[in-house]
Amino acid sequence: MTAEAQPADPIDPGDPTDPVDPRPIERQVDLGTARLLPDLDRPRGWLLTMDDAPQSYVDLDNPLHLEFEYVQRLAHAADLAAPPGRPLDVLHLGGGALTLPRYLAATRPGSHQRVVELDAALIALVREQLPWTPSPGGAEVRIEVHAADARAALAASPDGSADLLVADVFGGSRIPAQLTSVEFVREAARTLRADGLYAANLADGAPLDFARSQLATVTAVFPEVCLVAEPSVLRGRRYGNLVILAGRQPFPVADLARRTAADPFPARVVHGDRLDLLRGKARPVTDATAAPSPAPPDGAFNLGS
Repeated sequence: MTAEAQPADPIDPGDPTDPVDPRPIERQVDLGTARLLPDLDRPRGWLLTMDDAPQSYVDLDNPLHLEFEYVQRLAHAADLAAPPGRPLDVLHLGGGALTLPRYLAATRPGSHQRVVELDAALIALVREQLPWTPSPGGAEVRIEVHAADARAALAASPDGSADLLVADVFGGSRIPAQLTSVEFVREAARTLRADGLYAANLADGAPLDFARSQLATVTAVFPEVCLVAEPSVLRGRRYGNLVILAGRQPFPVADLARRTAADPFPARVVHGDRLDLLRGKARPVTDATAAPSPAPPDGAFNLGS
């Protein structure tokens, strides 16, 4: 991976007027087995899994419907990153079925979004089955999707080019080691504008050693950091998602806490002294010491075969 590596040309988003086949689809993609499963309760709702791990959920008729709790938390952060409706320049590391880019295209029309996804065959499947352009006559959707390595694409991104940077990269069910280090987070900080927001989706379980190390890593770079997760995950009672938000400027933590507390599965926002207590004696991760996130325990997703 080098700074000179450039993302490929943007992927054709497909034709939204093409009919969508409502049957389950299974396909071998570059990094595993992808499955698209129709939602029986939503005529145009689809669950994307990779090797039976839930990856994305998209409702083609309603981009504001966010099925996964961690995506709801990322959306809350995006809503609070700037005044309502203001277009943003966004870099998404990790694409999946483009749930959050579709949401931002609907809530912040005119935003320029660049999505980096390593699995070119997965992009092709999503483009074919779940195209991301609006219907004819709809609002402009500026989503560019590139097949590229996330770390290399970030290194090649211009300084101060993003208002929001979302890191949501999983190789199967684990975050690659090269996306967990302080060097990676410094590249993210370089890419953000002075008031930009970094948002990272993690997954961990008891004793939360990985989450603590990531808190130490992010707080080594950004002065303002908070963590969002369900209380049961924070107490180590179950494996689940944790969202880290960070920036150079204070973030409206109280507003975020109100929003997450009102979610169907309420989450807690941890910051300040409580964040320091949670981080404990964990030390920042470097490229030399980085390791992938821990594998989920057996039965964590219960999707079957």
